[in-house]
Amino acid sequence: MSAFTSEKILDLVSNHPIVPVFYHPDIAHAQSIVQACYDGGLRVFEFTNRGEMALPVFTDLVKYVRANCPDMAMGIGTILTPADTELFLDAGADFVVQPVTTAAVGDVCRERGVSWVPAGSTLNELYQATVLGADLVKVFPGNVVGPGFIKAIKGPMPGLKLMVTGGVEPTTDSLTAWFQAGVTAVGIGSQLFSGQNLTPEALKERVASLVQHVSSFTSKSA
Repeated sequence: MSAFTSEKILDLVSNHPIVPVFYHPDIAHAQSIVQACYDGGLRVFEFTNRGEMALPVFTDLVKYVRANCPDMAMGIGTILTPADTELFLDAGADFVVQPVTTAAVGDVCRERGVSWVPAGSTLNELYQATVLGADLVKVFPGNVVGPGFIKAIKGPMPGLKLMVTGGVEPTTDSLTAWFQAGVTAVGIGSQLFSGQNLTPEALKERVASLVQHVSSFTSKSA
């Protein structure tokens, strides 16, 4: 069962708008990554369903987070089917992220009272996701559409709350471009964790620096 309401998830994402997107089959390593992100100031984390160990690792990771990172919302990403949605919700997922928009997945999330974040890469897809009940919609792949796309679609639909994933770099220049374009949040994948022999302490410091940078954007939108 989710530890957060849909409203609380949206609030967390809006105020802590960097969302790590991560998968690893080793639970100990996954725990160290989540803890470093938490200690660096992040409060929303997306673990992806991209390997055969995804479900058991996620199940254990949720237990770890509940005990050690109580303010962290743990979501599951790369969800395509209602069956997988049920499995990961039973494991404790606080929100569900899709690389597409599947109405049946949205129905399961709504029935379970869990936040649903579907995805699109056109204005029509993003709008239809909101019609189906999504409060926050993922723009994917971000590296294809670019910040200019976000700025353009926010013109006719300024109320859209968007989280862009794919192509977001963990640099001040990249974050500035996306947030100035009008995104609510960004998802950052492998680039956040890149670097030879990146230690948990180094990751914590990297995250803390990025959190400090985006705080100016969240304070302006508050």
